[in-house]
Amino acid sequence: MSAREPRIEGDPPQPVSFRTENYKGGTVFPAKRQTWGELNYALAGVVDFDIQGVRYLSPPHYAIWIPPDVLHEAWNQHDVRYVTVYVERSVCADLPPAPATLGLSPLLKAILADFAARDITLPKSEEDLRLSHVLVDQIRLAPRSESYLPLSDDALLGPVLRALQADPGDRLSLAEWAHRMKTTERTLSRRCHDDLGISFNEWRQRLKLVAALAMIEAGLPVQRIAAQLGYSNASAFIAMFRRLTGTSPTRMR
Repeated sequence: MSAREPRIEGDPPQPVSFRTENYKGGTVFPAKRQTWGELNYALAGVVDFDIQGVRYLSPPHYAIWIPPDVLHEAWNQHDVRYVTVYVERSVCADLPPAPATLGLSPLLKAILADFAARDITLPKSEEDLRLSHVLVDQIRLAPRSESYLPLSDDALLGPVLRALQADPGDRLSLAEWAHRMKTTERTLSRRCHDDLGISFNEWRQRLKLVAALAMIEAGLPVQRIAAQLGYSNASAFIAMFRRLTGTSPTRMR
């Protein structure tokens, strides 16, 4: 976060506007509130958000929804290609009332890709306005969760999660991590459930998926992804990926 890149704001929504940009690693998006809602979606790379003090991770294939008037800031450690959809306050009435991680439908992604390909930032034609209305419907219907990969600043758990994010292929067990942190496995497990709402193993599976999605977007072969994520063979990685996404890494690509 040391190198600060300039930011260019998108057009105000009337009622919906779009922006697709490449941001260099180290870009910081300063804390702000806006009078409109935002859908944030990584085409490639991962962006970190702090939304009202809660950490969110924005990997490919999952979007971050931010309602109007919500304080948020973001940064990306590596290069990203990012889409932002700005939605006028009056149109947000039926959209999620709180920040959320959204699953993206193929239709929603297709509309965003079409607008990006045609450099549409503010739809004006009747056809493009209809597409923007369909996109808003897709945001409303999208499956949502508070955060796909919750994080923690807990003195015991935080360092473990940060170490795993730096090396998603780490294979230490919860008991081994507890020993490193000079605590018990039971204590660390309880911190996971209390702070993250999920178990240590489930969190690590989600982390591997997030890392895998970024590597797939970068074009890495499946065998290399599996090795970097600590799997002994590609089949075990593919089984995990299919269980969490319903499809294979090759089809996702």
